[in-house]
This record gives sequence, C-alpha cells and structure tokens, in this order.
Amino acid sequence: MIYQSKYPDVAPVDRPLHEWVLGEAARRGSRPALVDASSGRTLTYGELTALVRRLAAGFAAAGIGKGDVVALHSPNTILFPVVLYATTAAGGTVTTLSPLALPAEIAKQLIDAEARLMVSVSALIETARDAVELVRRQTGREIDILVCDAAAGHPSVLGLMTGDGVVPAFEIDPATDVAVLPYSSGTTGVPKGVMLTHRNLCTNLVQMNALHRIEENDRVIAILPFFHIFGLTALVNNALHRGATVYVHARFDLDAFLTSLERDRITHAYVAPPVMLALAKHPAVGNLDLSHLRRVICAAAPLDAGVQSAVVARLGVEVGQAYGMTELSPASHLHADGNLDEPVACVGHLLPSTQARLVDPISGLDVAVGEPGEVWIRGPQVMKGYFGRPEETDALIDADGWLHTGDIGRVDEDGNWFIVDRVKELIKYKGYQVAPAEIEALLVNHPGIADAAVIGVSDEDGNEVPKAFVVSAPGASVTSDEVMAYVEGQVAPYKRVRRVEFIEAVPKAASGKILRRRLRERESVR
Repeated sequence: MIYQSKYPDVAPVDRPLHEWVLGEAARRGSRPALVDASSGRTLTYGELTALVRRLAAGFAAAGIGKGDVVALHSPNTILFPVVLYATTAAGGTVTTLSPLALPAEIAKQLIDAEARLMVSVSALIETARDAVELVRRQTGREIDILVCDAAAGHPSVLGLMTGDGVVPAFEIDPATDVAVLPYSSGTTGVPKGVMLTHRNLCTNLVQMNALHRIEENDRVIAILPFFHIFGLTALVNNALHRGATVYVHARFDLDAFLTSLERDRITHAYVAPPVMLALAKHPAVGNLDLSHLRRVICAAAPLDAGVQSAVVARLGVEVGQAYGMTELSPASHLHADGNLDEPVACVGHLLPSTQARLVDPISGLDVAVGEPGEVWIRGPQVMKGYFGRPEETDALIDADGWLHTGDIGRVDEDGNWFIVDRVKELIKYKGYQVAPAEIEALLVNHPGIADAAVIGVSDEDGNEVPKAFVVSAPGASVTSDEVMAYVEGQVAPYKRVRRVEFIEAVPKAASGKILRRRLRERESVR
C-alpha cells in the first residue's frame, strides 16, 4: 500500500535557493545571522546579503556563470554560506568537499563534478594544492584556488567583493537547475554526485517547517559539518531561512560544544548519535544551565532508544529524530514539534507531499500492514539524479518515481515510522558515509592482499565502524596493523578500517558480488 503523510500537501517552491533562504534577510538587517562561536565574530543578516551580492558579482566577473561548478573545501565558517549563496546567485552549482578528505579523494570529486574553481581556507591549502595538481596531471585541466581568509599565492574571495554587486542577467529554472552537488555513496558503491535542484532544496525546507519550526529569536548550534547535507540543510539553509542565529563551530569539540550550549543560550541542537551519547553520560552536562534549550533533533545514523530516553530524562527537553538521505534533499521523516507521546526510537512522521511504501526486497511486493519492508519514497524532495550516471540513477529511482532507500522500516497505527535495519551496504560511522566498495578497492591493491571485503560492525561505544575481512596473498605475511595503516594513509579519518580479520576466502555469489550478508551473519554469532 501507499502511505500518505497526515499533513496537508505543500506547493513546490520554484525559487532560486539564495532568494528563498535570504528573502527576508534585508528586513532582518542588524539581527545576527552567523556567529563564530570561537572568536565571536558576527555577520548580521544585512551584512550576509551584501557579501553574497558582492561575491556573486565577483564570481560572475571571474567567469563563473550558469551551470559552472564551484568546489567548496572548508570547515564550518561564517563565510561558508556566503560562498554557497554567491555561487548559486551567479548561476553556478556548489559541490561540497569534506575538510577531512585527502588529496586523491578530492581530486576524484573535482574531476567527476567537472569543477571549474575551488574555494578553500588557509588551514587546508596544502591539501587543496595537492588535489588540483593531481587533477592537472590526470586531465591536463587547471583549477584555480581561492581562499576565504589569506594564503600566499592564492587570491581571497574577499578580493572579489570590490565591484558594484551587479550580476549579469540570466534565468534559473528551479525545477531543473542544480544548486548543490554533494557526494553520496547512495545505497552501495563509490561516492556519486547528487544533483539537488533549487526546487528540491527549497521545497524540502517548507516540508520540514510544517512539522518542526524555528523562529527569529532562536539560537542554533552548528557542530554538524556544513559539507554534509544534514548540516547544510538544518544549520545553514533552514536556520537562515527562518531568521535564527547560527553559532558556528569549525569542528566538534565536546568542551566547546557544552560551553556554547550554556553561554550562547542555545535553543535548538541538531546532532548525530555520538553527541547524544555525550549528552546522556558526560558528567559536565549535569552542571550546565540549559534552561534555554528546547529541542534536540538527532539524525545521520541510527540512535539507540536507551540513549534517547536518557537524554530526555537528563535534560528535560524535547528530543526527536529525523530520517532521510542525501538523495532526498535530505528529509522524508521528521519528529513533529510537541509530539511528546511519540515512541522512543521512531524517526517521526512522513513530511507533507511525501509518499512511502514498504516493500519486500526479495519479491518486490508490498508487505502486509505492520510488517517491516524496504522504505521507498516519492515526493518533490527526490533528487534529480546522479551527475553523469543515468544507469545508477535508474537503479535507485524506478520508472514510477519511487526512490529505493535500502533501509528496512515499519510504521505503527499512529503513523510513527521506525528504521529497523539496513539492506544497503553503506556504513555510517558517526554520521559519515563510508562505502565498502571504496575501501575494498584500496585493499586489493595492496601486494600482500589477494581479496577483501568490508562491512560495518559495532564498537564498544555502539558506533558502526569499518571492519575488513582480508585474504592474504600467497606467501605474504601482512598483519592487521599493516592493513589498517595502509588504508589510513589514503582516506579521510572516518573511512579508516578499525578492525581486521583474516579469512580463507571472501564469500561471493556466482555473479562475483560480495555476499556481505554472510559476513554480517558471521559477525553476529560471535
């Protein structure tokens, strides 16, 4: 059966992202929009709009126009949204890069996304330089690097903000033009560019605000990475669209996070499960005045029901979950404000204008009411597709528009949804995506490894971590430490293999596909 949202449909928003988010910014004028939580440096809404307009004109003067891709390589900063909206205001598309990524990983994305320009920061400039040099060697293409602050040999974005703020006229089609191109591994495989249109992103904000709203006097803490779609949507697009003040943390530091919660009188916190664990157990939390904190929303990875209950009991605030994926802009389910009777561990309700099915992944038939099945989603937030990968797009989104999430869910009689398992192979380490196929491709290139498979397993803190099952090459004597060090040298920290087990053979189907289910079963009986 097709499950419908219990909330009224919303009209698709056919506005450019920057216009929709900053439409009320001029009226808000001197209200603080973004605050650097470390230094206290503040951008007001009036300053934000002025910087966006001037940088957009600077980008246009530098040759960035309709359809051009700008790669944004930065930790969370108060200038991150300026670069984002200035790019879309100039007609371009932003592809976000992890500040933890290594040069080879960045080069792959720059090439795949066909990026014309890279914007970075001085702290990451060596990585950025190495990445663009790899692109030059592999493709012969030159990519210029700008910085948001100052780095010798590279112009600053501030230097582009010298014009009159006039951008040459052009038209944006919100339904088809891509505003953001984040990279996701989908349900399996290597990272792919997710084409999110202006309509996708703007409409998803309206869908979410029907269930969960923040207001102009609210204060939002930004510890989630802006390059990730959860942080980009909840902490940048939605918070600024609603007129809240965003307290920006360049990276997650527990002490700084807790200090900011109290000092900055935070009203809304959007977090991943590891932060929930700290809120539930860290002794310092009990000494804080968190009387201003009203809601905590957790997403990006499964949350243990016991941890959620512990946070509710300890903080006395409303705690809920959300569900989605990059390919859904990202939300399809969300906790509704004031729904205090919502069962623990549920991911909320279907957003307006969103349909869902629960399907047996083997037979392809809808399961009986109350039974678990793979979650399929249809709605205006479904991505346009994977950039340059029509076959992989068709494998994820069927001819009727249903996106097959790869997650197993169920729904109760009150419309509360639960994600109970995952049929997809993607590993979620502390909210970051780790594609097994990407790590396996590295492992099998090691001269001492004949074959390998990677799955997610739970560590002592309940986090899902990558574990490698390795088949040694004949005559080789590679060790677990050597395997982990080999991978560590080539990937971002969150992709590191944390455990290694040597086996005789990797289980595979006749087609050659790795049967990771067998490895998970092997792990579950330990």
